[in-house]
Amino acid sequence: MYEGPIQNLIDELGRLPGVGPKSAQRIAFHILQSDREDVARLADALREVTEKVRFCEICFNIAEEATCRVCRDPRRDQSLVCVVEESKDVQAIERTREFRGLYHVLGGAISPIDNVGPEDLHIAELLRRLSAPVITEVILATDPNLEGEATATYLSRILANTGITVSRLASGLPVGGDLEYADEVTLGRAFSGRRAVG
Repeated sequence: MYEGPIQNLIDELGRLPGVGPKSAQRIAFHILQSDREDVARLADALREVTEKVRFCEICFNIAEEATCRVCRDPRRDQSLVCVVEESKDVQAIERTREFRGLYHVLGGAISPIDNVGPEDLHIAELLRRLSAPVITEVILATDPNLEGEATATYLSRILANTGITVSRLASGLPVGGDLEYADEVTLGRAFSGRRAVG
């Protein structure tokens, strides 16, 4: 244990996802040895992201305005909505250049072990969006892991009687993996080969 500010920094860094105690200590000492200008830029970037970045009022993707760039783009196909778990999944799909529709970010996945149920996600907002007659297909692009599959199954059941085509990304994505780590070719093929649910 260190004293004062350095231990406080290590503790705060250790709260970040994927950063264990040793990594937190390494990052803290790197910051301590960095130029003041570099540390000031990092502090400014952290402050700016908390002050300027918010969630889109329509799809819950990250945005700097009331709506995100995808929702504001009139060239997007308004009849397709791709449902993802997190904003990072939107970026992964956008890199493929295969999908030209809209998105809906759930804000996570159903996970009873983590006390995350359907009411904790943006599912009610999705159902409100789907009441628009222009939407003809919903693509479920949740992660191919246990939580993602449970979320996709739940959504396919509640959307079954809406008259909207519900599809799921095709195989090609590894079970237990995350969309953000899939390469563009694999994710692109999964998108091209999506299949109807039910």
